[in-house]
Amino acid sequence: MSERERDEHSGVETTGHEWDGIKELDNPLPRWWLWVFYGSIVVAVIYWILMPAWPGLKGYTPGLMKQSDRVDVVEQLNALQAQRSQGEALLMSASLDQIEANPDLQAHALAVGQSVFGDNCATCHGVGGGGAKGYPNLRDDVWLWGGSLAEIEQTIRIGVRSAHPETRISMMPAFGRDGMLTNAQIADLAEYVVALSGRQADAASVGRARQLYADNCVACHMPNGQGDRAQGAPNLTDREWLYGSDRESIRGQIHNGRNGVMPSWEGRFSPAVIKALAVYVHVNAGGGEAPATPAPAASEAATP
Repeated sequence: MSERERDEHSGVETTGHEWDGIKELDNPLPRWWLWVFYGSIVVAVIYWILMPAWPGLKGYTPGLMKQSDRVDVVEQLNALQAQRSQGEALLMSASLDQIEANPDLQAHALAVGQSVFGDNCATCHGVGGGGAKGYPNLRDDVWLWGGSLAEIEQTIRIGVRSAHPETRISMMPAFGRDGMLTNAQIADLAEYVVALSGRQADAASVGRARQLYADNCVACHMPNGQGDRAQGAPNLTDREWLYGSDRESIRGQIHNGRNGVMPSWEGRFSPAVIKALAVYVHVNAGGGEAPATPAPAASEAATP
């Protein structure tokens, strides 16, 4: 075996590796690094003995300490469920009004409701409940099906146009898509709705649409346009529009008859959780039953 070259400056042998004239010295590893390395081996051996580590054909070595993260997780989940069961029992023993009147119960319901809302409702209604186009704003006092505690709870429980046998149902016909009205009639009717909301509208269109509204819309939206909560029919005289308030959006709604779906949560949430969610929505929205603000009659709002 030939003797390796020794660096003339440091006196250390080289490894024989060279890059672009630079030769690698065969320096020994630092003593502290070696001790850390050997210590890591010792710790690993101790861990293999004490903790579950070695896989087998039908399982793994349990270790002398019999540690199991799976068992720990199950115990923690059982403890959490027991804690939640106590809270649910308190919620179930009280009425919705009693929950809101009791600061401790309300605080518990709000905590549960906030968690459930964030995981299940915020996707459509927004993190703060402000809604978006096609998804109702839960922060105001405008409610298609009523904003009392009981009405909110019922809507959460059975949904709107959902698969629940008792679901709330309202259906806006697709007057254009299904050929019930012509495009010209829809344009006139949109102007009539604009006038109902107190905005300036074309007088000729409003005049032509008066009978169209009476024949096709009065049954749900009422003669004054203020809607009917019993049917989930929107108030057309306010400034709250689920699908937009501009003329194009109104024409699109009349033409296509959009009908969104609110899922029923009865099969997923316990009655106590639904109560908590109803309280959360009600408290954050004020739960108001704001009266409709009368708008000028369609004939008064139309421009001459």
